Amino acid sequence: MLEDHAKLMAFFEQAQEVVGRKRLQKMVYILKKTGFNFSERYSFHFYGPYSEELSTRIEELCNLGFLVEEKEQEKGYYQYRYTLTDNGTSFLTDSNVDTPNMTALINKMNEQSSKFLELVSTMLFFDNFTKEEVEEKVLTVKSKQNYTEEDLQEAWTFIDDMKKH
Repeated sequence: MLEDHAKLMAFFEQAQEVVGRKRLQKMVYILKKTGFNFSERYSFHFYGPYSEELSTRIEELCNLGFLVEEKEQEKGYYQYRYTLTDNGTSFLTDSNVDTPNMTALINKMNEQSSKFLELVSTMLFFDNFTKEEVEEKVLTVKSKQNYTEEDLQEAWTFIDDMKKH
């Protein structure tokens, strides 16, 4: 059980900080879909792929004192900021869980907007379809996002780059 938690802690250690629950969900999903060994199951939700298991593990890591979740007031909404604690770092060091280096990919995702990560993760959710079918599905289920052809092409390039790790 704690091996899955340790993998998440390694993610946070390499990210140093993750701002936003939606961003967190999308980043872990994109890493999973590009070959990293995260075990959380995802289903399609309002903002794209979502994992209840990931939410539960994050809550458990906070309760164990391994992760800090800070709630910040933004313009009319709350934003959540996640950082690994010293206890989390110590546990991770002692756990001997072999985790690959994801830092470059995490940094690449952190340079993107949450809206873009939502697009990428949604496209990856439908990756068993052809490129044209993926685009059609994304434009249907995400019609309110008003993604452009340029957004889709940028997302395909991003996905290809992420898979090259």
